[in-house]
Amino acid sequence: MKNNKYNRRKNWTIATLLIIGSFLASCGDVLEKYPTDSYSDAAVWQDAALAEAFANYAYKTIPFGFQNKHGWRFLPYANMSDECNSRNSWTNIQILIIGNASPSYSGPMDVWSGPEWCYWEPISQANKFLDKIQESTGIKETLKNRLIAEMRVIRAYSYFKFTTHYGGVPLITQPFGLGDDFKIPRNSYDEVMKFVFDELEAAIPDLPLTYSAAENGRVTKGAAMAIKARALLYYASPLNNPSNDKARWQAAANATKEIIDLGIYELHPDYKQLFQEAGGYNTKEVIWGRPQNDAVEQESMVERLLYPNGWLGFAHPHPLQNLIDDYEMSNGKKVNEASSGYNSQDPYVGRDPRFYYTILYDGAPFKERTIETFRPGGKDSPDGAESSWNASETSYYVRKFIDESQSGATSGPDGSSSPTWIWYRYGEILLNYAEIMYMLGNETTCREFINLIRQRPGVNMPPVTESGNALWERYVNERRIELVFEEHRFFDVRRWKVAEDVFSKDRNRMDIQKNLVTGEKTYTVKFFQPAKFNPWNYLCPIPQEAIDQNSQIEQNPGY
Repeated sequence: MKNNKYNRRKNWTIATLLIIGSFLASCGDVLEKYPTDSYSDAAVWQDAALAEAFANYAYKTIPFGFQNKHGWRFLPYANMSDECNSRNSWTNIQILIIGNASPSYSGPMDVWSGPEWCYWEPISQANKFLDKIQESTGIKETLKNRLIAEMRVIRAYSYFKFTTHYGGVPLITQPFGLGDDFKIPRNSYDEVMKFVFDELEAAIPDLPLTYSAAENGRVTKGAAMAIKARALLYYASPLNNPSNDKARWQAAANATKEIIDLGIYELHPDYKQLFQEAGGYNTKEVIWGRPQNDAVEQESMVERLLYPNGWLGFAHPHPLQNLIDDYEMSNGKKVNEASSGYNSQDPYVGRDPRFYYTILYDGAPFKERTIETFRPGGKDSPDGAESSWNASETSYYVRKFIDESQSGATSGPDGSSSPTWIWYRYGEILLNYAEIMYMLGNETTCREFINLIRQRPGVNMPPVTESGNALWERYVNERRIELVFEEHRFFDVRRWKVAEDVFSKDRNRMDIQKNLVTGEKTYTVKFFQPAKFNPWNYLCPIPQEAIDQNSQIEQNPGY
């Protein structure tokens, strides 16, 4: 059917619908509605179920963090930041870490031309839908308006994501015809952002606050508001607001507070469960996420790709020691503070509870034993008898997202859970508001909202009391820990315009040696990899093939 799609262009709608069945099964009930037979193009847009199925496919095309593509595209933004190392990174991601991204190679940073990791596809799907739905006369206006609003949000979200990578991009709002000129220049960053804000504002009134569980994954009013609020936050941040226009910060404050004032979201009391299959849309914290159903369609194999090698896991991302060092002690002090109680030879005792929910470390209880990343002989080290080539290179594994009741050792559904990939959650909204209040000079409210996060049941970290620059540093660290591996750090450090310092620090690992006679372990932090962030790396390089195809596309400076 893919050949029909590309070779018989006038029937693109039919072909798209016919392949939806094979692509949508893993997205929850909302994304499992598709036609099972052939339909004429005209019939699609007169039938509510078929039009909705076409809209559903647009959801399917949105990139997400569990996308299993070449391994290094699993949690890609964690691997490209100072959160994780990616296996075999010297041949792919390490090129980016040392500042050598180029128009010829930018790995998972390339969301322009990648066939399975590209925001042009949801934009194209939305454009087609919004163009063809105008022909519909057989769909109720309420449903029609809601689907139009959903597609406008998906398109706006995709353009916002483009700006976070490239700045301005070509603003395309109509499907191309066979005789159309494909060569158009980039719009400015401000032009694209104005489009994003206008589209979201127009869509919000036609979206419901909630859906039934069968519709999980659809854009709600709150999801559109959250996209707008984050976009306004980025628009106000130093990278995009060098004059520090306070009006931008106030607009972000207003949009963020409107979400809080809805009164329908709250922090989930179980931080660990929030990111597992049992959490997700079963909680009141998730605003918009990407459901999965691995029992129907294998997509991510989360456990298979995160489990330690001692359980036959592939363990693609390995948390860096740099991240581990930023987890506070349970008394709220940093590990390098004299009175923190930190013991470098017993380094995993008395840490922020989120450390234990998020990281698998040497000695961590896991399944029927404890993690062994020590050498020689550790079962989860390179000495492990089970798939030693998949051992962590930093002595740590990612615990966040996994369900330890799963075997993880098979490629079938019995070994995998289906956690929701969370794009927007209430915890982020509270942190965003804290940041905005700090920027507007309201430190009291900033501290209040940081402490709401820290006082989540099961976390209960001591309240932040600092002011001035010390408060800002506490906020930055709180955001790093609370949102780790959720695709924020890569963008936060850039939008704050501090990446040249933060992302140029050496990346470290933990070396653990065990005395086989006494059983005593020695923990030593060691250099792992160099890192370099250049002034031109704040924006990603536009792929050379895109410029070759469109001579009007200008490359970002420095590349």
